[in-house]
Amino acid sequence: MNIAANNVVWSGSWVAERLGVELVGDDGLTALLGLALRRNPKRAHLLVSNVLGKHVPQSPAVVYGHGFALGRRVRDLLGEPEAGRAVVLGYAETATGLGHSVADGIGLAPYLHSTRRPVAGVAPAGGFEESHSHATSHLLLPEDPGLLSGDGPLVLVDDEFSTGNTVLNTIRDLHARHPRRRYVVVALVDMRSRADAGRLTAFAEEIGARVDLVAAASGTVRLPEGVLEKGQELVARYEGSAATGASSSAGASGRAAQFPAPLTGAAPEADSERTSPGARGRAESAAAAAWARTAPTGPQPTDNRTTPHPTRIDLHWPHGLPDGGRHGFTPAHRTRLESALPLMAARVAEALPPDARRVLTLGFEELMYTPLRIARELEALVAAEVRYSTTTRSPVLAVDDPGYAIRSRLVFPAHDDPADGPGERYAYNVAGAGFDAVVLFVDSAGDTPELHAPGGLLDRLGAHAPHVLLAVVPSYVPALTEESPAMLPEPLRGPAFSSYPAEDVGWLLQDLSDVTLEAPTEEREEAIQSGGAHYAESLPVEYQPSEQYQALFHAALDTSAARLAEAVGVVTETVLAERSPRPVLVSLARAGTPVGVLMRRWARFRYGLDLPHYAVSIVRGRGIDANALRWLAAHHDPRDVVFVDGWTGKGAITRELADAVAEFEERWEVSGFDPEIAVLADPGSCVRTYGTREDFLIPSACLNSTVSGLISRTVLRADLVGPDDFHGAKFYRELAGADVSLAFLDAVAARFTEVVEAVDSAVKELAVADRTPTWEGWAAVERISEEYGIHDVNLVKPGVGETTRVLLRRVPWKILARAGAGADLDHVRLLAEQRGVPVEEVGELPYTCVGLIHPKYTRGATGADGRAVNV
Repeated sequence: MNIAANNVVWSGSWVAERLGVELVGDDGLTALLGLALRRNPKRAHLLVSNVLGKHVPQSPAVVYGHGFALGRRVRDLLGEPEAGRAVVLGYAETATGLGHSVADGIGLAPYLHSTRRPVAGVAPAGGFEESHSHATSHLLLPEDPGLLSGDGPLVLVDDEFSTGNTVLNTIRDLHARHPRRRYVVVALVDMRSRADAGRLTAFAEEIGARVDLVAAASGTVRLPEGVLEKGQELVARYEGSAATGASSSAGASGRAAQFPAPLTGAAPEADSERTSPGARGRAESAAAAAWARTAPTGPQPTDNRTTPHPTRIDLHWPHGLPDGGRHGFTPAHRTRLESALPLMAARVAEALPPDARRVLTLGFEELMYTPLRIARELEALVAAEVRYSTTTRSPVLAVDDPGYAIRSRLVFPAHDDPADGPGERYAYNVAGAGFDAVVLFVDSAGDTPELHAPGGLLDRLGAHAPHVLLAVVPSYVPALTEESPAMLPEPLRGPAFSSYPAEDVGWLLQDLSDVTLEAPTEEREEAIQSGGAHYAESLPVEYQPSEQYQALFHAALDTSAARLAEAVGVVTETVLAERSPRPVLVSLARAGTPVGVLMRRWARFRYGLDLPHYAVSIVRGRGIDANALRWLAAHHDPRDVVFVDGWTGKGAITRELADAVAEFEERWEVSGFDPEIAVLADPGSCVRTYGTREDFLIPSACLNSTVSGLISRTVLRADLVGPDDFHGAKFYRELAGADVSLAFLDAVAARFTEVVEAVDSAVKELAVADRTPTWEGWAAVERISEEYGIHDVNLVKPGVGETTRVLLRRVPWKILARAGAGADLDHVRLLAEQRGVPVEEVGELPYTCVGLIHPKYTRGATGADGRAVNV
């Protein structure tokens, strides 16, 4: 199979004709693969992928799209529950970016790739050999030792599946350490022989595990007798010609090497100016002398030239974000990278020359994914044609022939102080390719004097592109010492924890669903007020709303959905304009969580943004969960974090958060968190970022877990929550039949379109308004506490939301309602009637209502007015 049906030259025909190598298989195989010759004593031919982004510059959208599509197929194969438990392992160096892309397609899978770069202080969690490779040893160096110890599916990703030996070696090593029931092998092409396929099947039966395979295309390579010797002879002949020929003149030929077109199933188009198939024989001797478009291979003599300094691009790489999967890349890392990509790509675009028509983004060996993702964003930003490839350790013969996959090569010394010593490195199909600009991405370990020296990579690139730019990504090295704090788990997500979809929110909590924590309201109140227990040490029995109350909730939602949608839009737009263009929403569980989800939905509705959103615990008197802040600081820039809550009452949580953040930053030497909360409603005038300052009914306040993803209040108890644990909460799966969490979100989001104009108008007004907090709510609470003889502001709960909580969770004494308050209090009046609590109308009240918890409560005791309480 040498020439495609439309007479386009296949980039494997040169090798096929001279060695008798054949590719037999799917129709799209030759569009995906070309052939070249290795300088390798173990295998003569090299399958060269047109869509991997390693040897052949290709559209970054095509490269990423192939990996992502494979990930989607894996997710469909496993099903959502199993896909949510999967871990993805990619192979260095060629498949590091492909593995990342597959993990993205699966969705929530953490990712790790093997590496050939040992890191001091990081103990290997495994290793294996790649027998046919030029560099055989692979290390597994996860920051989290538990990453590979689970029993969920392990997804192994390589660019090609040729014999299966590498996969067998990997599974054998890892299965001996951590047995599991299922493995999935993923590759762009499956080129195994029938015998090799049988070996994998037999091996799976031997270890008692299921092994599936997913590939974009499949086929086999037919090799004639003596192909290795013939290949070595051919390589020696061409290398000998190159050593004595005018290799440098080829670099000055001025003809552009072919850019593979975005693939749609057809073979890549050939350059019409190239040598025709019929002329290949006549051109063979010239091609032999010109196989390397640059200086000869081997050590290069130094001279006194000054290498031009490249234009450096400051990407503003997010602090603490791993540069790739060498030590593990979690879904939270992925979310954080997604948030930063647009701005980093914009910085690259700004640095490019305005007249650039062809731009190459060039990665560095194992550093494939980060430059690929930035290149994909860049492709959408600039008018220039953007291509992507990476440097490599792999030595390959280059032949300037349209039927050969490697048309040119640059040779340069290693520049990252590799553990196996100095040596040559390569960049293929770059020289003479007509690029106006090359953007080189290296990690900081590779930004060395060797990179910048005469004969180094930057010097080599400068000979073939008028503009060379350098972007350095910080090399991520885990801080693993005996004093390091314990590793924290990944956020809990639905459907395993909460009824919200996994992408809506990650809960930085631990699951206490199997622990009995509920106590009768009266017992809890007595213990809390007597000082015998803190309110966060137990849970109230979940309120089961009557049919009448549920009907009232739905009526309230119908009435207020548009007003809620407008408040959601206003607070989200304010956050985007004033706090961060790519904020990380962190809601205070659990009342803040529905609001955080709605803000996330608004950002996606209005701007197509996919904002990260987490829920954390904050406990009055105990502060915010410091371990949750640790996790956030490790995975996101604290300056992007915006804390979200439903509403303010008197402002106690606002003050609690400010104190807790200050204490955390001092202890952990972390800075950047802004403690000011963004809320839907701020009737207490406690914050500057809000949707409204009206005290109106937010229907999510009417219910408990059944409007909050079936999650309980958070729990903080010493026997359940250790010093390195997240606070706890329960998932009430048994209440699924009464769950209205998604119905609430959908009802509000359905009104987004109709409130856009009102939102824009309100945001403009707020931008010029004086929003300085007056804390008038706090002053009102202090006044009420004294007027009613309570003498404890913690027992005065102002606002519709807080009053509802009093009636649902505490022992209420009485309700103060502003005279003339209408439907916003229908549910409050119903709950008060059900519990025998008086509702007292008050003329001068800054809130719609205020709930008073029974002071000095003991069961059977009297209140401050001498009357017995009804419970």
